Amino acid sequence: MTGFLEPAELTPQVRRLFDDDLAGTGYVMNLTRLWAHDPAAMEGLFTLLGHAAESGGLDLRTRGVLVAACASAMGDSYCSLAWGSRLAEAAGARTAAGVLRGDDEGLTPGERAMAGWARKVARDPNGTGPADVQELRDAGLPDGQIFAITLFVALRVAFSTVNDALGGHPDAELRTTAPPPVLAAVTYGRPIASRTPATAGEP
Repeated sequence: MTGFLEPAELTPQVRRLFDDDLAGTGYVMNLTRLWAHDPAAMEGLFTLLGHAAESGGLDLRTRGVLVAACASAMGDSYCSLAWGSRLAEAAGARTAAGVLRGDDEGLTPGERAMAGWARKVARDPNGTGPADVQELRDAGLPDGQIFAITLFVALRVAFSTVNDALGGHPDAELRTTAPPPVLAAVTYGRPIASRTPATAGEP
């Protein structure tokens, strides 16, 4: 099983997804096994995410802040562990764990504003108001960048929603690769998988 779904047919497009994972991480991620049911959708989503990140001038650290804040707000353990680990590389494990817990002490004023906005978008997008947007402006973000980070967060919410709804557990490898403070901060969502599934077509 791939989450709650049967494994996708191993088409050339799916094999390419798997090969990309193997080259990048050394294993096929559980989320890739789910999205293998529609590789074109995954490609389209990540193309749009890349556009939003480029349009918003989002470097790895900023993307890490946004994803960690967003994923933790919606209780997504998978992206919290994966992106908490990336944020730890850019900002330190203590700061990354803090963002996952809702403590933004280690962030710059602009990053704190973005993290707070990401949590609001993830939890209750209808609950935002002009004052929330003004906080971002006061932190130095122009309206075009505000739109870009909102688009980025909304797309991450969509991605996490698909993974979580279809039973995507965090990869077993995250148990050893995620920094201990990040692991300790993620007390929500689906538990880390006990093992990595065998890839279809492999012995």
